[in-house]
Amino acid sequence: MRLRWGDGAAYSHAMSADPHSGPDAESDWTDALMPVITDGLRRCRDCPLGIHTRPGLSLPAREAVHDVLDRLISVLFPGCHRHEAVPADGQDAYYRDRLREVAETLKDQIRRAYAYQYAFDGAPPPGDAETPARRAVTALVQALPRIQETYLQRDIMAAYEGDPAARSTMEVVISYPGVYAVIVHRLAHLLYEQNVPLVPRIMSEHAHALTGIDIHPGARIGPGFFIDHGTGVVIGETCVIGANVKLYQGVTLGALSFAKDADGRLVKGIKRHPDVGDNVVIYAGATILGGDTVIGSDSEIGGNVWLTHSVPPGSSVYNRQPRPLVRRKGDAPAP
Repeated sequence: MRLRWGDGAAYSHAMSADPHSGPDAESDWTDALMPVITDGLRRCRDCPLGIHTRPGLSLPAREAVHDVLDRLISVLFPGCHRHEAVPADGQDAYYRDRLREVAETLKDQIRRAYAYQYAFDGAPPPGDAETPARRAVTALVQALPRIQETYLQRDIMAAYEGDPAARSTMEVVISYPGVYAVIVHRLAHLLYEQNVPLVPRIMSEHAHALTGIDIHPGARIGPGFFIDHGTGVVIGETCVIGANVKLYQGVTLGALSFAKDADGRLVKGIKRHPDVGDNVVIYAGATILGGDTVIGSDSEIGGNVWLTHSVPPGSSVYNRQPRPLVRRKGDAPAP
């Protein structure tokens, strides 16, 4: 029997057959399942852009990218995010060895991503994928000191100074999910700026899965950025966020609507998400939408506020205070 897509009856019949009956049930019941299952999975196996379907083309490995990300963070914060100790008399060798490993592995994953994107776009590549991969990794490695000093140190201090529960900067670095998500974003964003396909999204979605914080690698975020608690935060691709901004859980900086072309397809590459000025605080559950929306510097946006228009610098935006109904047990319901 051959299973075809959409042939629900054939699939149901195959699944309803008793695989445990017959003289050789103990040894071959899984073999009896395989033809219908493997045939049913053919659509993905026959994808012209899947792994090993064309000579020299294979996808970047998600776990390899995750491991590279972990090792990059261990270089930025030695001794904090991996279990091995950094020898006091061998720090230079530690950095050289780790960065060499990271650079080679990341270059291979990015090379695969470029090769896939060239094939997916259906356009001949401008050259081999090795050259842009090496260029992107070089840019990232060279930027690590600047990322650490200009951004991450200020992000960490913003978290420490902005949370009265924080007892040390090391507590912030090791345990705060908002800080982890921002660290990952700083790395993914640099690769995004180098036009690296796939890999920045693998990085950002790894942080999303671990923390519940969804930051698109395209978002431009200034230094001193702190996400407190964090779960449910969404920051869109074309957001521009200034310096010393603080967000609480459940904040959405999203798109108001999605423009479509004459064929009904979503238009890509346009400004869809809001801008946030310097020294802004956005409290829990606030939703700010639209590519034309600008939150002026030194503003406060209250909890659960819904904004689809700009506000000037120095604004305080809050919902009207609700009037809760309080009554004791046995009281008559209010009219």
